[in-house]
Amino acid sequence: MSRWDGKTKGSLAGYKIFLFFINTLGLDFAYGLLQLVTYYYYLFAAKQKSALLDFYQNTLHLPIPKAKKLARKNFYIFGQTLVDRAAFLLGKTEKFTHVFENEQYLIDIRDGGKGGILLSAHLGNWETAGNLLKGRITPTINIVMLDAEVESIKQFMDSSTGGSRFKVIAIKNDLSHIISIRNALINNEFVAIHSDRYLDGAKFIELDFFGRKAKFPYGPFIIASKFDAPVTFVFAAKDGKYSYHLSATLPLTGKHKPEEIAALYVAELERKVKEYPEQWFNYFKFFV
Repeated sequence: MSRWDGKTKGSLAGYKIFLFFINTLGLDFAYGLLQLVTYYYYLFAAKQKSALLDFYQNTLHLPIPKAKKLARKNFYIFGQTLVDRAAFLLGKTEKFTHVFENEQYLIDIRDGGKGGILLSAHLGNWETAGNLLKGRITPTINIVMLDAEVESIKQFMDSSTGGSRFKVIAIKNDLSHIISIRNALINNEFVAIHSDRYLDGAKFIELDFFGRKAKFPYGPFIIASKFDAPVTFVFAAKDGKYSYHLSATLPLTGKHKPEEIAALYVAELERKVKEYPEQWFNYFKFFV
């Protein structure tokens, strides 16, 4: 099973083709083209496919035919989330709708004045969800991430779409991202962190995930425990062709140990994966 390197998969040519079709022929055509493209990846992305099948068969205990069907659907929906991301960057949002379960929790966090830490995962499409939230609940969302996009892809996306609508806090070895997170929270901004993938050499925590020992990055939970800001777990899954279901959990306030936050996070992540197994996009080394 492959290890995560922090980089977006796909070629520069692929990004150019899909941006062209989204702009000229629309989302329906782009989704149609995805049927072919994602089937190719399903056939030849052996490591990612193996990771998915292992998860569906040995973790969710699905029979082989159902696991294969779900893996095929997973590749297709993942492709849709990338197209949706590009569509939002291009301003083509008129077809999209969403519902937000517990939206009031984020409003309460904003009104509390201490900022908020939003822990999420590679399930569904949190970036598109953030685009739906920006301006509605908060003017500023910061995403803590490895700034490891392939440079040619990053430059093309920035020049073609204007780039991300978020403020990116890049994780760096000098820990300067901690200062950036602190400043964002002081300014009553939201800080979103994916908390389900770790890099080799980084500190991790082992937790039971669907009855199997799995490695989660320790850093997000340390950050969530150290700052005096509410912590909530947020997810955004596609629940229709052009619709998303967003959710947030009751915010944690006060002092909590990293291990406590991690255990609560994993319990909520399990619930979401059960609800949307076809949108679990963690294709990398995960279980011990």
